[in-house]
Amino acid sequence: MSQPFRIGIVGCGNIADNHFQSYSALPGVEIVGVCDVAVERAQQFATERGIAHAVSSVGELIALGVDAISVCTPHPTHEAVVSEAASAGVHVLCEKPIATDTAAAERMVRAAEEGGITLGVVFQRRFWPGAQALRAAIDDGRLGTPMLGHCQVLLHRGTDYYNAAAWRGTWAADGGGVLMTQAIHNIDLLQWFMGDPVEVSAKAGSFVLGDTIEVEDTAAALITFASGAVATLSATVAASPGLGTRIVVTGSNGATVQVTEYPEGSDAVNDLWAIPGEERAGTVILDGLTGDIPVAEVNARLLPLHKVQVAEFVDAIRSGRQPAVTGREAMKSLQIVAAVYESARTGLPIRIGSSPESCHFTHLSHSLAEAGASR
Repeated sequence: MSQPFRIGIVGCGNIADNHFQSYSALPGVEIVGVCDVAVERAQQFATERGIAHAVSSVGELIALGVDAISVCTPHPTHEAVVSEAASAGVHVLCEKPIATDTAAAERMVRAAEEGGITLGVVFQRRFWPGAQALRAAIDDGRLGTPMLGHCQVLLHRGTDYYNAAAWRGTWAADGGGVLMTQAIHNIDLLQWFMGDPVEVSAKAGSFVLGDTIEVEDTAAALITFASGAVATLSATVAASPGLGTRIVVTGSNGATVQVTEYPEGSDAVNDLWAIPGEERAGTVILDGLTGDIPVAEVNARLLPLHKVQVAEFVDAIRSGRQPAVTGREAMKSLQIVAAVYESARTGLPIRIGSSPESCHFTHLSHSLAEAGASR
C-alpha cells in the first residue's frame, strides 16, 4: 500500500502503551494522534512517544484523517466512542469488555454494521499458543465434541489496586468486579471452546473486599451451551497469592486438555494433554509460588499477544475480512457475565438468546447489593 494506515488511540491510560507499541511494530502503519478527556495526559503520552497530535475529543482525533482507532477508555464509554467512529466510517479496535451491558453492545455492533466499518475487540489471550492448540484439537476432531468444561480464575487484587483509581470496583464505571474486568478473558476462551451459551445459574458476592468495592470479588456459575454441553466457572480476586487461571475441556471421546496461565500474564501452556496417542502432562509450578505480580507488569507481559491481535486486526481491514474477534463474537462473554449477575440477583437460572428480553440485560448497578449478595 502506498499510503500509510493511519491510527488514533482514544484514552491514554495504562493499556494504551500496549496499543502504541503494537501498531509501531507494523510496517506501513502510522500513529497520527491520541486523545484523552484529560488533554494534559494525552499531551504527555504523545510527547514521550513522538506522536504528532494530542487532542481532547474523539471528533478532533477523527478529523486528523485516521483510518482506525483503538479504544482504551473505561468500559462504559465504549459505546459512545464506537458509535462516533462508525458514523465517520472509521474502523475500531476496542478493549474488552465490549460494553457493560448487552443492549449497549448490540447497539455498537449495529452501528458498526450500518457504518460499514470493522469492529474488533481485544481478547488477546485467544492467541496463546496453548489456547490455539486446544481450539485446533476441537476443530480437527481429536477432542471430539466438547461436553464438559471448567474455567477457574484465582487472582489477587488488593485494596491498594482499587484505591489507586476511583472508578475501580464500581458499578457505574467498572461495570462489575472480577467477572467483568479480569475473568472475562477466560470466559471468552471458555465459550470459544464450548460453543454458544444458552443458560446460566450463578452466585456472586464480595466476601473479602466488601468494605472497598461495591461489585463482586467472587463468583461461581454453571453454564449450559447450545450443544447441551455444560461447564462450571469459578472466579475470585481474593486469592492470596494469586494462582493464575486454567480452563479444562473434556470431549465426547473422553479426551481432556487443560490450558493454564501461571503466573498471571504468562503465556498459558497445555499442562495436561490427554488426547489418545498424544498424552503428556506437566506442571507450571516448579519452584514454588511466584507471589503477586503488579498489574502494570501483567500488562507488559501481555504485550506480545497484543502485538499479534493488533497485527491480525490491521490485516483483516486491509484484506477486507472480519477480524478473529468481532464485536458480535465479543458479546458472548458479556452475555455470560450479565447472566451471572442476573442469576445472582434473582436466584434463578437465566436463559440467553431465547428472546430479546433474555439476552438484553440492563446495567445492573446495585442489583447485587439489592439482593444482599454484594456484602
